Order: sequence, then structure tokens, then C-alpha cells
Amino acid sequence: MGKMLTGEMLVKYYELNKQKKEIEMEMNELKDAFQSYFNNLVGSDHKGEITISGYKLQRQIRKTEKYDEAETIKRLEELKLNELIQVVKKPDDVKIKAALNLGLLNPNQLKGCVISTCSPAISVKPITPR
Repeated sequence: MGKMLTGEMLVKYYELNKQKKEIEMEMNELKDAFQSYFNNLVGSDHKGEITISGYKLQRQIRKTEKYDEAETIKRLEELKLNELIQVVKKPDDVKIKAALNLGLLNPNQLKGCVISTCSPAISVKPITPR
């Protein structure tokens, strides 16, 4: 079967996880400092680059665009371009649950319709708070 678990393994995992969180906090503080440096130097929406002590610090700007749903639909309807609007049919989970609870729908009527997924998650915490 699998490897033996020891208390040391749990302690090590717990301690490493704690360090990881501290490291991430520290890195985020540094990233914030880099961002404000470039904001002051070139403005908030511009890329930048600087070399110090043999290291190059770069800031890229990723631009993503998407249509404002409500506004775009309104405009396309005004322009009579309804064929450019998606009609998405989706089961309404809340209404289905209510119909099941009220007995309007029998669970057997939805046999084969429910997809279950499981994903394991690990958590290690001391029993007595430190």
C-alpha cells in the first residue's frame, strides 16, 4: 500500500505551508512596490523596464477587452441585429431544487442528468492552536 505517514510529515507540511504564505505576502509587498515605481515613472497603463544589480525588472501590460453585456445587447436590439445575440439555454439550479422540494419534479425524472465531481483537498492544522 502507500507510504507510512508520520507526525513529522504533518508538522513539515504545516510549517512549509505557513512559510509559503509568509513568502507570498512578502512577494506581494515587493510587487506592489514595483508597480508603484512604474506607475510614478511611466503611468499606470504603460509597460516599463529597469536594470539594477544585474537583474532586469519588467512590467508588461496585458489588455483584455470584452463587450459590456447589457449595453451591447441593448444596442444590437436597437440595430435589429438580434442574430448577433446568443440565446443560452441553461438549467436553473435554484428553480430545479425548488421544484424537487415542492414535489413538482421527481428526482427519477432527472436520472442521468446530474454530474457529480469530487476533488480532494488537503488541510493540516494543529489540534491545539499555536
